[in-house]
Amino acid sequence: MKARFGIFSFVGAIGALVQIVAFALLTRRVQLPPVAAMPIAVELAILHNFVWHDRLTWRDRRIPARAIRLWRFHVANGLVSLAGNTILAYWLVEILGLRALWSAVIAIAVCAPVNFLVADLWVFGEKAA
Repeated sequence: MKARFGIFSFVGAIGALVQIVAFALLTRRVQLPPVAAMPIAVELAILHNFVWHDRLTWRDRRIPARAIRLWRFHVANGLVSLAGNTILAYWLVEILGLRALWSAVIAIAVCAPVNFLVADLWVFGEKAA
């Protein structure tokens, strides 16, 4: 479990970088408001993370089929990351007055442990025979 969480954290750190860079570009260059930029940045990170979790973190689990794993990953991460990150970004920026980029970093840190548990138990939960 520790090794799997280590790989999960490594993949997640790169995914977080993907999310933060996308978020920064969308808010600074494209000038989207943080609450609009966050779901786009999170979706890019979700797709990145699924590919690498499927190939590295849970490579020993191939049931259910990849399409079902991807669907489950989107449902799970959609509930946790898209909703959690977007709500937290709004709350941290609009209510607490934090900078948008810091709100993204904090939101990722809050959502990560929940994402691991859901992925381990449900998304990639069935072991190959």
